Amino acid sequence: MYDKLQLAEERSDDGDAKSMHMEREDSDIGDAVETEPILISRKDAALEQRKIAMRIASRRSSSASCNEIATLKSEAKVTSNVTSVPRRMKSARSELRSLQATANRMILSQEELEEVVLKRCWLARYWTLCSKLGIHSDIAEDKKEYWSSFAPRALEAVLSIGQKARDGTLSDNADMESRSKMSDVNDISSDGNVETMLSVEKGLRELASLKVEDAIMLTLAENRHIKPLSGQASEGRSPSESLELSADEREDVRFKQAWLTYFWRRAKNHNIEEDIADERLQFWIEQINHPVTTSDVIEVERGLHELKKLGIESHLWDATRKAQALDDDLSNHGSPTGSEA
Repeated sequence: MYDKLQLAEERSDDGDAKSMHMEREDSDIGDAVETEPILISRKDAALEQRKIAMRIASRRSSSASCNEIATLKSEAKVTSNVTSVPRRMKSARSELRSLQATANRMILSQEELEEVVLKRCWLARYWTLCSKLGIHSDIAEDKKEYWSSFAPRALEAVLSIGQKARDGTLSDNADMESRSKMSDVNDISSDGNVETMLSVEKGLRELASLKVEDAIMLTLAENRHIKPLSGQASEGRSPSESLELSADEREDVRFKQAWLTYFWRRAKNHNIEEDIADERLQFWIEQINHPVTTSDVIEVERGLHELKKLGIESHLWDATRKAQALDDDLSNHGSPTGSEA
């Protein structure tokens, strides 16, 4: 009986021990269950902090990369600018030479300036005669005043340049007296450009379209006086030679003789119409030594017609333009820097 009680007690103690053990296990499990959400929460918080840290690091890295890229771009731009300076300078020099060449082509040479002055004299003279003879009276006076403002002494200027052509001293830069005679009121350097030449050519075309010169010649011929001739003085002369030329006609012949001498001298100097240029020049030089007759009136008109037919003025313009272009090329390429100075 005692043994049974002792065994029962032992079993009771074992049960209590097991019960206590189970209670501890339950307690541990409960603690574990309670602790797990906390751990998960802490892990989530740590993970979130890591994500935030990574974002910040990424932004810093991105910002640093942007700054670095901007710096590299800036350095590349500076390098590009430095390396492109010589190229831009070369391009600028080339453009400057081109602009200077264009500007030079717009400027007339001394020889071309002489031609402009002579043609202004031509226009001034024939509009003056128009006004005097009552031809194209509606416009003659205004035209006379306009062209005479450029060439107040037209006849004198053309005769002077004709003398220079006979002497072979055209475009002599040392001879300032002739230039001052030709320019008079206006300084030719102030309007020595192609536009001036175009204005003069336009005036000459207007003169031709209105047939001004033909009308003047006809009027002067109608006003000729018959020169009384007697006995032997009239022998061997044609009827036309017995007519006395007026002062205007004689001046007109001398004017045109000087004009023809001038253009044939230039033609010879530029080797234009080489087979006949010297012959024509000598012919017109000799004419000045003879008194003016009615046959000279016809002769100068033939000479002017020939000058126009051969295109002497156009050939001279081309020759002077080519010479000027050659001078520009030599001045631009004569030194390593061209026309930079």
